Amino acid sequence: MQHNQLASGIQKALLVALLSSTALSVQAQDTPQAKKDAVELDKIVVTAQSREQELQDVPIALQVMDASVIETTAATTIGDLDSFVPGLQVDETQATQPRFSLRGLSTDDIGIGTDSTVGVYVDGVYAGRGGGTVLPFLDVERIEVLKGPQGTLFGRNTAAGAISIITRLPGSEFETRARVRGGSHGKRHFDGMFNVPVSENVALRINAMHEQTDGYMRDGVTGKPLDDGRNDAVRMALSWNLGENTRALVSWDHEKLNQRSRPMVSLVAIDPLTGLPEYPVNPAHYLDPFKQAAVTDVVGNDETRNYDGGTLRIDHDFEWGHLTSTTAMHRYDTWNLAEEDGTNLQRLYIDTNNIERNKSWYQEFKFSGSTDRLDWVAGASWYQEDAKQSSVVDLNSSSVDTAAMYALGVPLFSVLQSVADQYGVPVQLLGQTWQESYDNTLKATSYAAFGDVIWHVNDKLNLTFGLRYTRDEKKFTWFNTYHRADALNQALQVLDQAGILAAVGAAAGMPLDAQFLAGFDLAFSDPVSMANKGITNRASNSWGDFSPRFVVDYHVNDNTMVFASLAKGYKAGGYNAFSPGAHFENEDVWNLETGIKQSLAGGRFEYEASLYHYKYDNRQAIWLDQTTSVPRYVTNVSDLKATGAEFSARWQPAKGLSFDFNLGWINSTYDQYVTPEGLNLTGAPTGEPRLSYSVGGSYRFDLASSGSMLASVRHGYRGAQRCNAASSGQGNCASYSAFRVGNASNRTDLFLQWRSPQEFWSIAAYANNVFDNRYVTGLRQYGTTVFGTLGASLSAPREYGLEVQYRF
Repeated sequence: MQHNQLASGIQKALLVALLSSTALSVQAQDTPQAKKDAVELDKIVVTAQSREQELQDVPIALQVMDASVIETTAATTIGDLDSFVPGLQVDETQATQPRFSLRGLSTDDIGIGTDSTVGVYVDGVYAGRGGGTVLPFLDVERIEVLKGPQGTLFGRNTAAGAISIITRLPGSEFETRARVRGGSHGKRHFDGMFNVPVSENVALRINAMHEQTDGYMRDGVTGKPLDDGRNDAVRMALSWNLGENTRALVSWDHEKLNQRSRPMVSLVAIDPLTGLPEYPVNPAHYLDPFKQAAVTDVVGNDETRNYDGGTLRIDHDFEWGHLTSTTAMHRYDTWNLAEEDGTNLQRLYIDTNNIERNKSWYQEFKFSGSTDRLDWVAGASWYQEDAKQSSVVDLNSSSVDTAAMYALGVPLFSVLQSVADQYGVPVQLLGQTWQESYDNTLKATSYAAFGDVIWHVNDKLNLTFGLRYTRDEKKFTWFNTYHRADALNQALQVLDQAGILAAVGAAAGMPLDAQFLAGFDLAFSDPVSMANKGITNRASNSWGDFSPRFVVDYHVNDNTMVFASLAKGYKAGGYNAFSPGAHFENEDVWNLETGIKQSLAGGRFEYEASLYHYKYDNRQAIWLDQTTSVPRYVTNVSDLKATGAEFSARWQPAKGLSFDFNLGWINSTYDQYVTPEGLNLTGAPTGEPRLSYSVGGSYRFDLASSGSMLASVRHGYRGAQRCNAASSGQGNCASYSAFRVGNASNRTDLFLQWRSPQEFWSIAAYANNVFDNRYVTGLRQYGTTVFGTLGASLSAPREYGLEVQYRF
C-alpha cells in the first residue's frame, strides 16, 4: 500500500511539474531575457505516412527517439529503450526469440506457426520473424514508434503498431567516427563509421561494432559466468546517382551473436534427505530469488545467431510523381539451448533448445505524388518466407526416472538397474542422454496492394482514406520424433533378452519390454502428439483481408491540429507448432482515436495528446498448460478491448536546455475469454499496466575555449501488471511471500559528456539503472509439473562505464 501511495504521489508530482513548466514557458515568452536565451525546438521530420512530414503535422500517435537518445542511454538494441516508450515492452531475455508488446497487444508463442502483432521495419523493409528483429544499432538516425494499427501503410503484422528504424544514408562528404566504451561487468564495446564519397555520384558508408561482456551472474558452485557473450556486426551502404532522376542504394547487414542463454534462479529448496524438491510445488514455500545462487549443469548452454540481410532500393522521379522499388533478402540461423530446471542435479535435468533457419524475400513497388489538393501513395508488395524450426527437449534417463516415480509411483529405471546389478547384467541405465523434438517447416507467401490519399479540402481541413488488400498463404508441417536415447535403448535390449523386463513387468502387473519403453515419451506426450509420432503432418491455408483507415485532421491555426481516425489492423492466421493439424483464423482489430497536436511559446513547447479505444477479435495465444503432469502447449482464443490515453511533450526553455515527457494510460480487459483450464476471464484485466511514463532532460553548455559539456538524465516508469486468475499459471503476474512477479518498475539513466572545441573528441561517463532497481521478470515453469522445479528470470542490475569518441 505504501508503495502504491508513493508511486501515485510521484505521478501526481510529475504531472504538476509538467503543467507548471508549461505555464512558465508560456509566461517566459513575454520577457526580453526569454526571447534572448530561448530558441525553437528542432523540427522532427518523420516518414510515418510514407512521405516526409513534420511530426506535429502527422495525425498518428507516435513517439520518436533520435540518435541523441540512443547515445545518452548507451543503447545497443531497441530492447534498451522500451523503458522510455510508454506502452511498448520488448522482452529480449532471449535475443533470438524476443517478444514485443504495444498498447497491451502481443503474441504469446515461441513457434514459427504464428506472427507478431508488432511489425519491425528497417528503412521501410519488414524485418521478418522475431529472430531477426532485435539486432544491434548501427548508425541509426531515428526510431519511430507508431501506435495503433498500421496495416494500410506498413502492411503485415502491424495490428498493434509498428517500429520503424531509419538508418543514415551515405553522404557526399568524408566522415569518420570511432568510439571505445568500457563498463561494469566486463563490458568492452567498439563501434566505428567510415563515410567516403567514391566519386561525384557514388558514396560508401561502412559501420562496424564489437561488444563483449563477462555478464553479472556467476554459477554458485563453479564460479563460471552464466550470461557472458559477444556480438559482432557490420553494415555497408552504397549510394549511386544513376542519372538526374534516378538513385540507387545497396545495403548489407551482417551480425554474429554468441552468448550464454538466459540463466535462471531456482525458487524451490532441495530436500537434503531425498535430494528432490517438494512435489507438487507449494507457492507458500517459494524462495527469494535475489538471495539464491544460480547453478546449471547444461553443457553448451549458448544462444547464437548468424544473420545476413541485403537491400536494393531504386528511386526514380517522374514529372507526375515518384517511384521506389525495394528488394530485400534476409537469412538467419539461430540456436538457443537453455536451462529449465535451475539445478545441477542429474535426477532433475531438463533443458530446451530452439533451433531455427529462416530465409525471407521482399519486393515492393511504391508510387507517390502530389497535386495542389492531393497527396497520394499507392503500391504493391510480395513477401515470402521459408522457415525451419526444431523445438528440442533434452533430459536424461535419471530425470525421466524421477518423472516416472511421480507419474507412476515407481522409479522405473532405478528398479531395473537394481535388478540388473543383482543378477550381474553389465548395463548402465541411469545418466544416459534422452532427447525429444518437434520439427516444423513453414512456407509463407503474402501479396498486398495498397493506396493512401490525403485530400486537402482547404487550407485547414484534410481528409485521408487508405486501403490495403492482403492475401496470406501458408504451408506448414509437423513431425514429432520418438525419443532418442540410443545408449539407454541398447541397455534395455540387453535386459529384454535376459528376461528381466518381462519379470519386472509381471511383478508390477504391466507389460514391459524394450519396444514398449522405446515408445515412452515425456515432453511431447499429449494424445494428439502421441498418435502422430513419427508421422509428417501437413496443412495449407490462406487468408485475405481489406484493411482501411479513415483520418480527418483540422488545423485550427498554424500551431494547432486536431484529428480523428478509424483504422483496422490484421494478422494472418497460423498454426500451433506443438499440435499436428491445429490451425487458427486471422486476428482483427479496429481502433478509434482522436487527438491534438500543438506548438506553444514561440515554438519552444510542443505537445500531443490522444484518446483511443480498440476492439481486438480472435486473438490467438499458445500457452503452457499447467494443469497436466506433462507440459503441453495449447491454443486459446480470446477477444480484447481497451481504452487509453497518451500524452507527450517537448520543451526548450533556454538555449541548450530541453525536457521531454511521455505518458500512457490504458485499461485493457478481456471482452470474451474462457481459458483452456475453464476459467472465465471475461471482463478481467489482460495484465497490461494502467500507467507508464518517461521523463528526460538535457543541458548543453559551453566552456569557452575548453569545449562544451552535455548532461542528460532520463527516467522511465512502468506500473504493476494487473493480474487475473490465470496469470500465475503463466508466470508473468503473481504475488508470493518472498517476491512479486510483474511489479512496478523504475529505471533512471545518467549521461555526462565533454566535447572538444571542434568536437573532434569527446569523453563521456554513463550509468544505466542508477538506483540498481531489480525485478523478477517472469517464472520459468517448464519443469514444474514434471519435477517440481521452478525458476525465475531477473532484470539486469546497474551498469556504468566510460567512453571515448573521435569524429572527423
